[in-house]
Amino acid sequence: MIQFSDTKLSEVKKIIGRYPEGKQKSAVIPVLHMAQEEFGGWLSAETMDYVASLLQLDPIEVYEVATFYSMYNLQPVGKYVFEVCQTGPCMLKGSDNIIDYIKNRLGIGVGETTSDGLFTLKTVECLGACGYAPLMQLGKNYREHLTKEKVDSIIDECRKKVAQNN
Repeated sequence: MIQFSDTKLSEVKKIIGRYPEGKQKSAVIPVLHMAQEEFGGWLSAETMDYVASLLQLDPIEVYEVATFYSMYNLQPVGKYVFEVCQTGPCMLKGSDNIIDYIKNRLGIGVGETTSDGLFTLKTVECLGACGYAPLMQLGKNYREHLTKEKVDSIIDECRKKVAQNN
């Protein structure tokens, strides 16, 4: 059964307390972030139902938010998620070529994870940094002005981090 620790439940109550009575739905985005971080990097139906119960919402109200935003993962993902922008300005700067290169280099399609569980490739809508196109979000950081060489370097960097932690 999915359940936050007492410490996390206390944080949820603080988040809910930021909003007026009856407006607890406003807490759904930050609570979903907490749930995704806490329960394996993705949101199962059970996890979303749990968040709905905490916020006294119908599950569909949580599903609507989780399925709308690309920052939520609705299936298990790799340790490193490459979220490559695919909107107009990035495409004009070659993000489609970067996406194809990552697919070929890692042997996966968009929405897939490598067999070793290290990498997931996602395409996302505007990351709001068009002047740095093409770019991807990797965790909380942007990787900008991507080239094939930069992608190779990022992949190598991620693999080295994993090797150092083993």
